[in-house]
Amino acid sequence: MQDYFDIDLTDDQLRAISSIGLAHMGDAVFEVMVRTWLCAHGKATGKGLHQATIQLVCAESQAEKAEHILPLLTEEEMAVFKRGRNAQVHSVPGHASRAQYGEATALEALLGWLWLKGRRERVNELFDKMMEGAV
Repeated sequence: MQDYFDIDLTDDQLRAISSIGLAHMGDAVFEVMVRTWLCAHGKATGKGLHQATIQLVCAESQAEKAEHILPLLTEEEMAVFKRGRNAQVHSVPGHASRAQYGEATALEALLGWLWLKGRRERVNELFDKMMEGAV
């Protein structure tokens, strides 16, 4: 039986996934981590919890958080980030600019790639840096 909580795809398998597919995975990874972070930091208060989650996972916030980790990325990670930023998205939410949405998609693609590669420790390291100073 495949353990989807602890998956480790090969480089060939990862290359076969579109940047949108990686971003799809990374979106889920980021949201679970944000929800965990909010609960662990005593922010788990009903309606306020949902609003806090939305505030942290929106494209504008993700784009800002991406800027915090860019200097830390390896050459390989930066290539994945750029691949995600160049993804052909067909719609951009009204509250985010195309540039912000591109950065958010890039961040999600990177997180999805790292997760599917089995690099949980690296995902956590980057997430910690992104969340420094978050309320």
